[in-house]
Amino acid sequence: MLSTAQQLKAAQGYVLATLAEAGVTWDDADAQAFRARFDVGFPRLFRLFATLYGEHEDCLDHLAKLIGLSLASWQERPGDLKTLDRAREAEPQWFQSNKMLGAFCYVDRYAGDLNGLKDHVPYFKDLGITYLHLMPLFDCPEENSDGGYAVSSYRDVRSDLGTMEDLRALAKDLREAGISLVVDFVFNHTSNEHEWARKAAAGDPEYSDYYWIFEDRRMPDAYERTVREVFPDDHPGAFVQMEDGRWIWTTFHSFQWDLNYSNPAVFCAMAGEMLSLANQGVDLIRMDAVAFIWKRLGTTCESLPEAHLLLQAFNAVCRMAAPSLLFKSEAIVHPDEVVSYIDPEECPISYNPLLMALSWEALATRDVQLIDQAIARRQPIHPECAWVNYVRSHDDIGWTFADEDAAELGIIGFDHRRFLNAFYTNRFEGSFARGEPFQYNPKTGDCRVCGTTASLTGVEAGDAGGIDRMILLYGIAFSAGGIPLISLGDEVGQLNDHSYKDHPGQAGDQRWVGRPMRPDALYDQRTDPTTVPGQIFARMKQLIAARRAAPALAGNAIHSFDTQNRHVLGYVRTGDGPPVYVLANFADTPQALDAQRFLATAPRMTDLIAGEAFQMRTGLTLKPHQILWLG
Repeated sequence: MLSTAQQLKAAQGYVLATLAEAGVTWDDADAQAFRARFDVGFPRLFRLFATLYGEHEDCLDHLAKLIGLSLASWQERPGDLKTLDRAREAEPQWFQSNKMLGAFCYVDRYAGDLNGLKDHVPYFKDLGITYLHLMPLFDCPEENSDGGYAVSSYRDVRSDLGTMEDLRALAKDLREAGISLVVDFVFNHTSNEHEWARKAAAGDPEYSDYYWIFEDRRMPDAYERTVREVFPDDHPGAFVQMEDGRWIWTTFHSFQWDLNYSNPAVFCAMAGEMLSLANQGVDLIRMDAVAFIWKRLGTTCESLPEAHLLLQAFNAVCRMAAPSLLFKSEAIVHPDEVVSYIDPEECPISYNPLLMALSWEALATRDVQLIDQAIARRQPIHPECAWVNYVRSHDDIGWTFADEDAAELGIIGFDHRRFLNAFYTNRFEGSFARGEPFQYNPKTGDCRVCGTTASLTGVEAGDAGGIDRMILLYGIAFSAGGIPLISLGDEVGQLNDHSYKDHPGQAGDQRWVGRPMRPDALYDQRTDPTTVPGQIFARMKQLIAARRAAPALAGNAIHSFDTQNRHVLGYVRTGDGPPVYVLANFADTPQALDAQRFLATAPRMTDLIAGEAFQMRTGLTLKPHQILWLG
């Protein structure tokens, strides 16, 4: 039996020989640059590929094909992107800066199409945005598309939004403005209208093997004994029946067909789609539904070890062919599983659903115990990685805290989620929120919550504390580490949009209530301080400016600060400058902190947001919903 080193040497020789037979030479500087990355990265990729696919007789052939398409993609990569590759390789932690600011929007709802979005680039730059996530914009079914997450082609932009050439032009404009482009890579599944799916539906054996398709219910029944229903309103179990009588795995909606990554041909095909996106000028890709990408009988088929190996293998491919491309994981699962995907060799950037959910939890309860516990226990991550901290997403708020964490504080997770759902959908007396339930189960009271930030914090209800609550939540997202993310329109207080009920493709999906069209009238008022949009915009700009001026807010280093007050959250940021103490009052009343809390701080500190100075040796009092960044 060959040793591991011998296997690696043999595999590398086989791949290089296969490339040589195809006419590949290493004569020019471009090819040599790839070869240098290949020599460094191939051992890692080989180990990953062999672990995943070593039992396949044609494993090395697939690996050689993968390297060939990676080389071809590198040779096709535009020169300006190769220049960016070199810059990012020289400064790999570029995304850790306190000047990073993310934003997201739907192209059609914000600007009509890609060309229309180009007109907003000066505004984005002026606001301070350095990272723009465009929600799904690739070809998808016209009606049922799960908001674009049922992709029919990864190489074609939706016709109503423009063309791939328009996307490349927008990416170039953004890059010149210092803004990185982020798009979704929906790689757990395709639409049932994708070319591969159509061929599979027609019985093509090659493409039938791209999906999890079975002739009868024997295997689907076996898998469904241990997997959960994600969207029970759409279909029971994990499988739906095809027109020809076969059964296909659909974790999410019936029109989203799960890809079979146990087939190495699927990995190679999707690597090609990913590299094609990278060559359009995409800087980061949101790796959608990472927890579901590998299946194994007798398990939940979520967050299996092979899911991590797949992500690492995709990452290894990018290090050769698009070295500046970064992965951002999207995993709305148990907090321990969320953290498991955050790794420099896997996904160096990740959404932070726990901080988001517990910020809203503290706003409803006026109690910071859960979020304080989470910051101490679950916020720290690898120093070369970064959270994306957000107040709300394009989807819904799910209460993703760990029940075992809650139990330590005497909180029953099931009951607490029912309270939060009732509170944020205005079914609890005294609620300021105006959200809508999504996937509501009347038997259990379980659901998730949808709505814009302004509608959920009380601005829509006319509550006097609504604006302060908005700034409190964004003040945490802006100061807790990593990259803060704004839902475009929030900076002027956009409200829920109930017109989705009039659209057949949206009427059954309450998430559209929080995806309004660009609120032009509110933007027109953003410089008028007598208006609600003007007040929100001015305070958001204040947060942005304060963050950019505070090097301590770079990176992710964070430490709890015990306020000895269940209403006031405290933590300390120690990035690249003098520490910043963050204090946030979630109560509806003023909260006093005694001088003992501040014996180890400087005697005099200034709020970096508003500029107010405080004498710390006498203690301080926070106003209702006030957040301070003291430095």
